[in-house]
Amino acid sequence: MPYMLLIVEPVEQRQTRDEATGRALYDRMLGFAENLKSRGVLLGSNSLSASSEGVRVEVRNGEPRLVDGPFAEAKEMIGGYFLLDCATREQAVAIAAECPAAEWCTVEVREVAPCYR
Repeated sequence: MPYMLLIVEPVEQRQTRDEATGRALYDRMLGFAENLKSRGVLLGSNSLSASSEGVRVEVRNGEPRLVDGPFAEAKEMIGGYFLLDCATREQAVAIAAECPAAEWCTVEVREVAPCYR
């Protein structure tokens, strides 16, 4: 059963650390991904650029509206994700608890499911 771990971090958090610290944390996350891969549960993962680099797209009455980041109302952003193949929700939650980012962010666990449920 597919589950997604969303790494939810404060918008300004990355700016509070120097490059060496950021790289060290990133290396821990890469190690975590390699561990999940060796266990056969990792389907995919990636980090995402800061929300200030993003754009939001809405289409209303057939007209697209683009809003460039940073997004003033946002206090958190999705910093990355891990897509897992887990037998149970409990397994996905246990893996989320192993994630290094849980020490400085929130790791949200979501089952991949149709949006009509």
